[in-house]
Amino acid sequence: MTPFVLVEGTAVHLPMDSVDTDQLIPARFMTRTRAEGYGDALFHDLRHAEDGTPRAEFPLNGVQAPTFLVAGSNFGCGSSREAAVYALADYGIRAVLALGFADIFRSNAMKNGLLPITLDTEGHARASKAERLVVDLEAQVVRLDDGGAPLQFEVPAAARRRMLAGLDEITDTLTRLDQIEAQAHSAEAARPWLIPANPEE
Repeated sequence: MTPFVLVEGTAVHLPMDSVDTDQLIPARFMTRTRAEGYGDALFHDLRHAEDGTPRAEFPLNGVQAPTFLVAGSNFGCGSSREAAVYALADYGIRAVLALGFADIFRSNAMKNGLLPITLDTEGHARASKAERLVVDLEAQVVRLDDGGAPLQFEVPAAARRRMLAGLDEITDTLTRLDQIEAQAHSAEAARPWLIPANPEE
């Protein structure tokens, strides 16, 4: 997972509330393996007309390689498909700024290196006008190109630590392998009757 420390880039603005996971990635694209990538499927049915041509009016079709997505409230609602996060990440989106997120989407995002940033109404209004943003996860602030004060946000401490280091939950657990093994040996020594004499039996 790519560490998220200080990221700067262009923003694309999607003035929609309750963007659901089926809009983020239609179910028919979910037969792919993770290695095949999901970026081209992001917002596929919103980005394209029935004949497959891009819709000029859809925001993502007018911004070259955006780094950030600014959306409305209740972003990522609907089914709990993790591929919705994959699609955003594979497209190059590093953070989504919104008025609120569906809980499962928010959790999936942080586990996969996509930063969900919840803003208040005033901050969201400012972010919705910005063309470039700087997101500083260590300081938990968003700096805008309007010259105003940075916008503050909060991320759970454990998720923030993992994202700063570029660790997923499994890799993070493996960094504590020595402690885990020491605890196992300590528990075995203290309660040997709990351990089978021959674990293979």
